[in-house]
Amino acid sequence: MASCSDTYGRPIQYLRVSVTDRCNLRCVYCMPEEGIPLIPREDVLRYEEIVRVVRVAVEMGFVHVRLTGGEPLARKGIVDLVRELARIPGLDDLSMTTNGILLARYAEDLARAGLRRVNISLDTLRPDRFRRITRWGRLEDVLEGREAALAAGLRPVKINTVVVRGLNDDEVVDLARLTLQPDWHVRFIEVMPLGEGAHWAGDGVVPSAEIRARIEAALGPLTAVRGEAGAGPARYYRLPGAEGTLGFISPVTEHFCGGCNRLRLTSDGRLLPCLLSDLAIDLRTVLRAGADDETLREIFRRAVVAKPRGHHLAEEPVPAARPMSQIGG
Repeated sequence: MASCSDTYGRPIQYLRVSVTDRCNLRCVYCMPEEGIPLIPREDVLRYEEIVRVVRVAVEMGFVHVRLTGGEPLARKGIVDLVRELARIPGLDDLSMTTNGILLARYAEDLARAGLRRVNISLDTLRPDRFRRITRWGRLEDVLEGREAALAAGLRPVKINTVVVRGLNDDEVVDLARLTLQPDWHVRFIEVMPLGEGAHWAGDGVVPSAEIRARIEAALGPLTAVRGEAGAGPARYYRLPGAEGTLGFISPVTEHFCGGCNRLRLTSDGRLLPCLLSDLAIDLRTVLRAGADDETLREIFRRAVVAKPRGHHLAEEPVPAARPMSQIGG
């Protein structure tokens, strides 16, 4: 199999694929309550187009694919897409990030179709606060979805918690304590200054170092977990006696650009070399004009070469072109 490296020698092996910009929640740090203007349906990549693009990427050396949104389970026929992607030779890891609301309905079918694992977004353990943060959601639906995913064999199930000061940072110890139980893996993510998240930037960012310090003061020292790097940027630890792991994703205070291994494909067919940049390379237009596979490979190569050494949050404004729900979380 071919391999793909960028200008700085980083192997690029991970493709995050947004299948829709639609979502059945309105989380306060992601989207306004009234929603955002949606991408016209005719501009959203069809499933057969996604499968072709992923196949080309895998032939170039991409081995990890994660389906995102919006909310990927909100798109009709998502199980069929998973089934077709899982059949691509050389794709080692096919996963999904979901808000979990519909997961109980789909978990078994997704596992049977070839999905390996899921990450579930969950920012609080309090039903009333869950409703305030998501505006439309029910905590019990997410917890039922998690149990269904475990029962279906979609392991490990990782919990993604965006920590925002004054919104849910008082729960980090309670969430960390869950990892003392079987099958709980929790990852704390610094809020990103994108879209609605920009309102929470600055004072709203709780540095990962502060979160770690709070957890250790309450629950004991954290030990780094060897061999748990995964395909993403999280740093993993374990509490004394814990079965599960704690992960920390620190895009603002401890950026991980030096190890970035990914591209993003938006639901309307743009390749993004960097999450925190407005640069987007149009793949859909070429695809629908009848491009052959070599032309698609050349677009991927352009995107890889365009990856910057690192983001510039400290010096430049955040990218304005797209909200996070359109980019893919």
